Amino acid sequence: MTDAPLLRRPPSAPVVSSVLAALLVGAGLTGALPPLAAVALAGVVGCAPVVGRLLRLAAAGGRDRRSRLRRRAAALLDVAVTVAALTVAVSPLAPAGWRVGVAVAGLGAATATYAAGLFLLPGHSRLTPRARLRRGVDVLGLGTALLFAGWVLVPSGPVPPVVRAVTVLGAAGLAGLLVSALADRRRRPGAARCRVGAATVLAGLAGLVALEAYRAPAVALLTLVPLLVGGALLTAAGMARVSAGDPPGPAGPPPAWPRVTAPAAVATVAAAGHLAVVGGFSATAVLLGLAVIPPLVGRELISATDDRRWADRLAAREAYFRTLVSGGRDLILVLDDRLRVHWLSAAGERWFGLRQGDVRGLALADLLHPDDAPGVLTRLAAPPEDGGPPLLVARMRAGDGAWREIESTVSDQRDVPEVAAVVLHVRDVGDRRRLERELRRVAATDPLTGLANRQELLRVLGERVGPPGALLLVDVLGGGPTQDGPGPGVDGDALMATTARRLRDVVGSRDLVARLSGAEFAVVTDAASVPAYALGERLLAALTEPWPVPSGMARLRVAVGLAELTGGGPQDVLRQADLARRRAVQLGRNRVEWYDVCLEEQLVRRLDLERELPGAAARGELDLVYQPVLALADRRPAGIEALLRWRSPVLGTVLPAELLPVAEDLGLLGELGRWVLDRACRQLADWSYGGRELWLAVNLTLAELLAPDLVPRVATVLAGHGVPAERLVLEIAEPGLGADLSMVVARLAGLRAMGVRTALDSFRAEHASLTRLRRLPIDLLKVQPQPVGPDEGARPLIDVVVGLGERLGVTVVMAELESEPDVDRATRAGCRYGQGFALARPATAERVEAYFAEFPSAFR
Repeated sequence: MTDAPLLRRPPSAPVVSSVLAALLVGAGLTGALPPLAAVALAGVVGCAPVVGRLLRLAAAGGRDRRSRLRRRAAALLDVAVTVAALTVAVSPLAPAGWRVGVAVAGLGAATATYAAGLFLLPGHSRLTPRARLRRGVDVLGLGTALLFAGWVLVPSGPVPPVVRAVTVLGAAGLAGLLVSALADRRRRPGAARCRVGAATVLAGLAGLVALEAYRAPAVALLTLVPLLVGGALLTAAGMARVSAGDPPGPAGPPPAWPRVTAPAAVATVAAAGHLAVVGGFSATAVLLGLAVIPPLVGRELISATDDRRWADRLAAREAYFRTLVSGGRDLILVLDDRLRVHWLSAAGERWFGLRQGDVRGLALADLLHPDDAPGVLTRLAAPPEDGGPPLLVARMRAGDGAWREIESTVSDQRDVPEVAAVVLHVRDVGDRRRLERELRRVAATDPLTGLANRQELLRVLGERVGPPGALLLVDVLGGGPTQDGPGPGVDGDALMATTARRLRDVVGSRDLVARLSGAEFAVVTDAASVPAYALGERLLAALTEPWPVPSGMARLRVAVGLAELTGGGPQDVLRQADLARRRAVQLGRNRVEWYDVCLEEQLVRRLDLERELPGAAARGELDLVYQPVLALADRRPAGIEALLRWRSPVLGTVLPAELLPVAEDLGLLGELGRWVLDRACRQLADWSYGGRELWLAVNLTLAELLAPDLVPRVATVLAGHGVPAERLVLEIAEPGLGADLSMVVARLAGLRAMGVRTALDSFRAEHASLTRLRRLPIDLLKVQPQPVGPDEGARPLIDVVVGLGERLGVTVVMAELESEPDVDRATRAGCRYGQGFALARPATAERVEAYFAEFPSAFR
């Protein structure tokens, strides 16, 4: 397969017509075509596309005034080109006596229509008197030179009057057109082209008049065709640019040398030609040659005056500029195209200690800090930004050798010929930057400890890149193991300051220590998970070490939560570490807990419990279930234990093991305890009305037992529901008694004094428990199933517990009997009562009522 031929753009009609006109002229010169016919055909063929193009421009455009003027101008120029083409085509073919008249008529008509069309071109500006004077002198100088050239170049002998008239008027007209075109060639290049085209066409017609007046050979007329066709093409090109809006050309003032050089060159060339052909000058020619000199001298004087005025104005502007620049604090540096210092303002020596002689010619990079110079040079070499001049931030060397922090705005004027430099406006921002750094430090620092604050911690976590690392969240509780505050004699500020100092002593130099809130701190470390955990242990050991206070020694209780920095957001990492910290607090503090997904699920569950539990009693979500306690000898009910259930519509059924720790943290144990006691006594009263004499056990926590209003509150509830005191049993779990046993004994004794029976739940057959049992005033002892194992070797221990209970007058109840073998072992051990799934499951009051109905009488 061969490649397809390249598509070429077809030549335009003006190009084709110009080529055909040139061919016709060549045919006339070689004799292949009669010269007069060649002139006529070349003029028509060369101008026909121009006429068509101007006609289209006259028909196109908008309806506003400016567009209408452009269309009229195009129409008049079209008429002028048509008249010129017809004149060149018709004049040579007319009778000999009529040719001069036809040429003169065509020249006059073309001149008039060209003048009208050029006058209608938009963009005319009013000239000042001085500008009009310059324009007049320029026209006079060029016109005199053209007149002198025309005068000396005509053949010797008598000159026809029409030639003299055309020479004089043509010189003035051509001078006016060319001078105005030169003046507008940058501001209105389209209009300038139209004027040059008009001058060329009219020069050709003037030449036609002269040749016909001298009855020149027909071949000589062929020299006029290039002027006619070239001028017509220039006219069309200029009008097309005007119709497109006539965009201005490159900026800058118009050159002055053609106004002086062109007249002198025209006069010199004409004089040289006359000397070469004729050999002498007539008096009139000498006078005309001398007349060229005064306008040139006048133009030089005007130029000198203008130069002096511009110099004075420039000096005034420079003085004004220096006045503005010298009083400012900003340093202005002017750099050449190689970024070397060309000039600096007076502020350089006044504020920066940089003198003109020492700095001038020095490369900008030599003034900048070595670390900042590459970035600045790269910015200066980059293309200019659309958002305005770039702002360069760097450190610059001052005269005393110190480095100043600076900001520079850049104005790249290398494309402006009058400037051709890079201008830097430099200001010293050292004081401002130091203030900003201090403000940032204050905003990112905890004022008490000097550590980073929460905002700074989040910023560091958000900007962190590199190794994963870890976040440790440290929660500090001061005083002692039972105090929630700093403790007596402990200054809270001193406690926080000591904590901060110990944290800084333990962590590494690259680790960040922050204080988030009152007693909550954070450590960001680069260490991996296992070393980070070891760091947490070291923090724990350092913070829990006692420290002296005026009242003795203070000890901190610390909880540390650890979360890995695995690429999550700062808030996510902080939340994970906080969940781990909360877990450490729940487990008793003085420990490090590691975040994992299961932990989050547990803690989210805990948060849900904390959110939903307040108001649960008021919403009617609390409920009691009842588990009978049976006599092991005959399996008849002797008592019931009331068990709390929370029927949450959001979380489902929540058991006491999960419910009570949350209630204790929220301070709701008292509210729940009052609700349970009231509801249990009300139910016990209903069962008593049925003729049953069963006791009902209600569980108490240590905080409820030690509450000052417990005894009167129990008495009020019993009296309110009409329940005998001996029918109520209040249970306290043995592991939760704590160290203050005397208060427990006093409170249990107060309950027994009013007739309420007491029970010790979850009893452990240990030496400490056996010793404590002798002191506690209790009626029932509930033993967990751990001592009752399948090993017969455990029986003597159970015998000891049962025997001790009988000797102390305490009834032993074996709890959590889950199978018949468990029941048999409890029975053989001598226990009178039992409780568990093997005997009866917890149920609602209605089902327990139905269960009781199976027995004809109740047992104590």
